Amino acid sequence: MQTVGELMTHSNLVTLTETQNLALAEELLRLHRIRHLPVVRNGKLVGLITHRDLLRAAAQRGGADPAKQPLWASDVMVRDVKTVRSDTPTRDAVKLMLDNKYGCLPVVGADGELVGILTEADMVRYAQHLIEDMDRRSLAAEYEA
Repeated sequence: MQTVGELMTHSNLVTLTETQNLALAEELLRLHRIRHLPVVRNGKLVGLITHRDLLRAAAQRGGADPAKQPLWASDVMVRDVKTVRSDTPTRDAVKLMLDNKYGCLPVVGADGELVGILTEADMVRYAQHLIEDMDRRSLAAEYEA
């Protein structure tokens, strides 16, 4: 059985703390070409900021100068974030993502420590792997016939 831990991104996780500003969040999203930023306090997940959250915050500001009225991660983050564990079956995580239209699921340990993140991109990479495997099997079957 495939588990979340086998597919999740776990190395070089990009995160924010609650006290970091949204300018940094925007820069991190752009530099790392990602759309989701877990917000942590002492390594434990406390929220999530998405690219959409940043767009919404910018629209609500109505052109106000961000330098004069800075916003912090804690101002816009989603606090009630659905999470999974690394031993969660992949099929359960996929169902959760599809049923709720989630773009990601943070992966936490028993103590709430962030250990990874499962994103749509991780799932597409896995789908690519499965398709390539199916194609190889199909070609092998044709060769044997």
